[in-house]
Amino acid sequence: MRIEIRDYTHPDVAKLIDEVQQEYVIRYGGFDETPVDPTEFAPPSGLFLVGYLDDVAVASGGWRAHDTATAEMKRLYVNPTARGRGLARAVLAELERTAHERGFRRLILETGSEQPEAIALYLSSGYQDITPFGFYADSPRARHLGKILTP
Repeated sequence: MRIEIRDYTHPDVAKLIDEVQQEYVIRYGGFDETPVDPTEFAPPSGLFLVGYLDDVAVASGGWRAHDTATAEMKRLYVNPTARGRGLARAVLAELERTAHERGFRRLILETGSEQPEAIALYLSSGYQDITPFGFYADSPRARHLGKILTP
C-alpha cells in the first residue's frame, strides 16, 4: 500500500469519509456527529492520510491537535474490499509516527462498542482506556483510548 498525505477536502478523502459515515449508519443508526473543521487536519497541527492499492483509495486516517502535547485521531477506515491485509495497522503506525514527528507525545481517539475490530486493533497496538472526552464523552457506546507515542 502507498500512503499519501491528502488535504481533507481531496476527492479521495471525501469518498472514504462518505464510506465510513455509511458504516456508522449501519452500525449505530446514524452518522458520526463530531464537529470537524477540515482546516484542523492541515499541517502542521494536523494531517490526513490516504492509503492506495493499485491507485485506488482504500484506507484513510488523520489526526488533529487536541492540545499542545496530544493529537486526536479521526476516521481510521479501510474499505471492506481491502480488509484483512493489515492496512489499518499500517495507517495507524504512520499516523503515530507523523504525530510524534510533529511533537505530539500522545495520541487519543474515540471509537464505539459496535466496532470490535477497531477496538481489538487499538488494544493490540498499545492503546489504553482514558478519561472520556469530546462529543461522545457521555455516550455509553463510546470507548476512549490513548497511547503515549515513542520514536
